Amino acid sequence: MKSVIIADHHPIIRLGISSLIAEGDNFHVIGTVTNGEELESVLRGKSPDILIMELDLPGLAGMNSLRKIKELTPGSRILVFSRHPEEMYAVSAIKAGAAAYISKESSVDVFRQALEQVGRGGIFMNKVISETLSETHKNGRMQFKKLSTREIEVLNLLSNGRKNKEIAEVLDINQKTVSTYKTRLLRKLQVRSLADLINHSRLMHGHDQ
Repeated sequence: MKSVIIADHHPIIRLGISSLIAEGDNFHVIGTVTNGEELESVLRGKSPDILIMELDLPGLAGMNSLRKIKELTPGSRILVFSRHPEEMYAVSAIKAGAAAYISKESSVDVFRQALEQVGRGGIFMNKVISETLSETHKNGRMQFKKLSTREIEVLNLLSNGRKNKEIAEVLDINQKTVSTYKTRLLRKLQVRSLADLINHSRLMHGHDQ
């Protein structure tokens, strides 16, 4: 059974999601929060399997907040359940680390589908967003083929949250060499930061599931 934390400032939304989850046997709610401060505090003590959150949570709004939360709880999968329509923010949210983005105008069935998909380790998005990301995926695959076996190993370890020291120990190389591989990966995959590099890897693997 997958553990879930709900982050939303509307009590009816929190109650509604909790009730939907209680109807099934695959998920259970271990906490609810109403703002960014509460969420950060809870995540320092708990790491849920799934975090269902509003993108515009008081005290923690926007894409930067999504990246921050992902850094706080890298093992959690984030389902964004937002008042904004998918076409506005879904692609950006997925690239920022979310596993799903659905609008609060979505049907109950769509919410259940998204939750089940995220619970299985996949990425959920509607048809329009899937088509937009498929081009990113196609281009990314071509770049992915340029990587050496060792570069792919480093990328996979980075995407699993490993630090330079840990990667060096796993691959039996020194930390300076790890840094060199990271620089090569940034150049070959044409991304600007480590976060973009990890999200690039997530998108590649996400489409395979």
